[in-house]
Amino acid sequence: MPLLKSWVASANDAAHPFPLNNLPYGVFSIDGDDPRCGVAIGDMILDMRAAEEAGLVRLGDAPLFDVPYWNDLMEEGPAVWAALRNRLTALLSQGAAEQEKLEPLLIAAEDAELHMPFAVSEYTDFYAGKNHAFNVGTMFRGPENALPPNWLHIPIGYNGRASSVVVSGTDVRRPWGQLKGPNDDQPRWAPCARFDIELEVGAIVGTPSDGPITVQEADDNIFGYVLLNDWSARDIQAWEYQPLGPFQAKATATSISPWIVTKLALAPFRCATPEREVELLEHLRDCGPMLYDIDLEVTMAPDGKDATTIARTNYKEMYYSAAQQLAHHATSGCPMNAGDLLGSGTISGSVKESRGSLLELSWGGKEPLTLATGEERSFIADGDTLTLKGAAKGDGYIIGFGDCTGTVRPALDDPFKR
Repeated sequence: MPLLKSWVASANDAAHPFPLNNLPYGVFSIDGDDPRCGVAIGDMILDMRAAEEAGLVRLGDAPLFDVPYWNDLMEEGPAVWAALRNRLTALLSQGAAEQEKLEPLLIAAEDAELHMPFAVSEYTDFYAGKNHAFNVGTMFRGPENALPPNWLHIPIGYNGRASSVVVSGTDVRRPWGQLKGPNDDQPRWAPCARFDIELEVGAIVGTPSDGPITVQEADDNIFGYVLLNDWSARDIQAWEYQPLGPFQAKATATSISPWIVTKLALAPFRCATPEREVELLEHLRDCGPMLYDIDLEVTMAPDGKDATTIARTNYKEMYYSAAQQLAHHATSGCPMNAGDLLGSGTISGSVKESRGSLLELSWGGKEPLTLATGEERSFIADGDTLTLKGAAKGDGYIIGFGDCTGTVRPALDDPFKR
């Protein structure tokens, strides 16, 4: 599909992340006003509440955009999702009859503050990138035992904290925790010293389900995608994760990009999962191309200094798709809700510069990175800003997500010494 032309001139720039082909959904405010739903088009944001009140976008008897989140639209299902996209495309296309009515409803993106684009119902994070799992397993168990016996059969995951999911631009405070390093006789209470990121893509459930669903049904139920940074306290994790897995090490924060890129916008970039080394059980088997060709990168910027790109990879490196993750999640009968967020797991490629975490990039701290500033990093230092970027590249256009950024602030004074 080529670039679709819009009467919003900036949307026709081949390098702009928000062309008419994209139309991502977010929540914004101006000058401290109430947050409301918006659609990004070039350098502008269409005020959806105002468009609905003006009768330019109406999808049913009840309003959908009088709330500061996109969950109400999600619950309407795929037919309404498609109807909205078709309507927005018609309204914003070059030569649209409604241009004069819409122009006053456009807000300059540079003047807007962005908020969480949806209310997160539940959050589950997976461990579904094979290169990442192999790298981490090799560090701790050697290459011959890198992957657990179940890894090639099911997408492994854990239930995280929906309450700690934050929008891009939110600062992240270095956590305290109980640590026990190799030189410690006893565990100790201290700030995390091995704070890390994980480059992920988050899938958002739009259609609820109650009971097992097929992979195809799971794919149908996904509303859209965001970039996701699973902030990870590796030293806390090392002490706590056996036998039940991540807990406090993953509870500090999870950052997401501010715009939901819909599944419909990503449809031209579908691609297949890798060839299976072990045949999956029937309920998890691929039923078509369920991944997406999305270029990803991570930059790190020390406080007040220029950023260095430290990793480049692609979402198609995943071993399990979001649809397979969702289908597996539902096999127990677990109800899935509109607004559920599923983290893909760290997306790493097969070469060093494509590793999606500092744990891998520095090989557990043994091989520090040298930034363009000349500084070295094994893990994140206070004041560092980490930014995740992602875009699918089309014919004369790109489908971007908006940056997913967070700056790490120093740990609080000991919260238990008062």
